[in-house]
Amino acid sequence: MKRFIVYTLEIIILFVIQSATFHYFRLADVMPNLLLILVVSTAHMRGRMTGMIMGFVTGILVDLMFASYIIGLYALLFLVIGYLAGFTNKVYSNDDYTLPIILIGIGDLVYGFFYYIFEFLLRGRLNFLFYFRRLIIPEVIYTIAVSVLLYKLLHMINNRLERKTEEEVQN
Repeated sequence: MKRFIVYTLEIIILFVIQSATFHYFRLADVMPNLLLILVVSTAHMRGRMTGMIMGFVTGILVDLMFASYIIGLYALLFLVIGYLAGFTNKVYSNDDYTLPIILIGIGDLVYGFFYYIFEFLLRGRLNFLFYFRRLIIPEVIYTIAVSVLLYKLLHMINNRLERKTEEEVQN
């Protein structure tokens, strides 16, 4: 139950930060994707099922707030990214920060590519190289830079929850 409450708070806090305050911190006209960092980090630390659920919930939240005409697109994208990142839970190491940061970068690339397909390509905008150079790469770089700090915080929260769970099991 504690984990559910913590995950809910993480989703709400990061959603509010991403949608309300990061507009003021735009670099190269892009913002970091904090919810993607949350989904990939949680999936890496907890596994595929938790990554899928976290991805679906965050995606539905984004869909309900920002979707223009396709409801469920973000939910599907975040769900798939969470599921795929959850496969790396088998090699999860408590002191390794490089693999999750790389996963976040790959996840943001996948997110940007599929976002381009569904939002631009299907509307006849075929200039992928412009979109890739101007939006996808800067967002990936910015998201990776922010994920270095945010992953450390999420990792500490996960470790604290793990310790409390182990203490409850021992008692």
